[in-house]
Amino acid sequence: MALSHDELWPRAGSWPAFEAGDDADAVLLGVPTWRSSLSPTGAHATPAAIREALTRYSATLMGPPAVDLAATLRILDAGDVVEPDGERGIAATVDRVRGLADAARLVVALGGDNALTYPVARGAGATGLITIDAHFDLRDGISNGSPVRRLIEDAPEPERVDPTRIVQIGIADFANSAAYAGRAADWGIRVITLDEVRRRGIADVVAEATRIAGAGAGAGTRIHLDVDVDAVDRSAAPGCPASVPGGLAAWELRALVRGITADPRVVSADIAEVDATADTDDMRTVRLAALCVLEMLAALATR
Repeated sequence: MALSHDELWPRAGSWPAFEAGDDADAVLLGVPTWRSSLSPTGAHATPAAIREALTRYSATLMGPPAVDLAATLRILDAGDVVEPDGERGIAATVDRVRGLADAARLVVALGGDNALTYPVARGAGATGLITIDAHFDLRDGISNGSPVRRLIEDAPEPERVDPTRIVQIGIADFANSAAYAGRAADWGIRVITLDEVRRRGIADVVAEATRIAGAGAGAGTRIHLDVDVDAVDRSAAPGCPASVPGGLAAWELRALVRGITADPRVVSADIAEVDATADTDDMRTVRLAALCVLEMLAALATR
């Protein structure tokens, strides 16, 4: 059914296309990775679904005063990387993100499964990494379960991320193994479990995460934020193959995303692990992903 039209209620999304030579505050880029997923997924359909879901919202913060993000920020859309999986796809994604990162203050990559984190963080020149995720993503091999390990071990030397500048928020009981927990500890990754997030509160966790991920690189500090929506409770994120009951509330994810992205050292972000083809009829998971995009833009406007 067509959405209603009201000139006094402009919708989010449908932003102008990015062209070579453009400068922007924020650029969206679809990176529909899916071929190496550990579980069957239709995540390659998700960037288009997120773009459609954005049009169901306005881009206005209530303030007061109310702020129209579309009027405050220059937001552009760079389309999708074609076939981002495999070595050629990774190289193409790295190159595309590198060019966009030179032109914009924030690059937002719309996944796709979590494999996109590896090339997007590399292309953005990330020196630190914050993940919001129920899982470590430290597996061996090449899959949506390995991007954090790959950034530490597989990336070309200048693009590797020091594991002591990695923070993983929302790591959940019964969703990981002792072996990978041990690997994270041995490498010096700061793990903030789901229980710790709830005990300490959002603001305290955000402050620690940005301090650690932003340490040590001086003026060249560049943080990448990986938003794996399967960290959210399954009732709010049924379109994530690995989401479990009892995860983050939708509001907690949104608050974490806005709080972290408000740090000016965050230059790139991705939204991962949403399978639009497996979502409910009301598309609640995709709509949450779209709201995360808007939270990132809201944070950018407050810097």
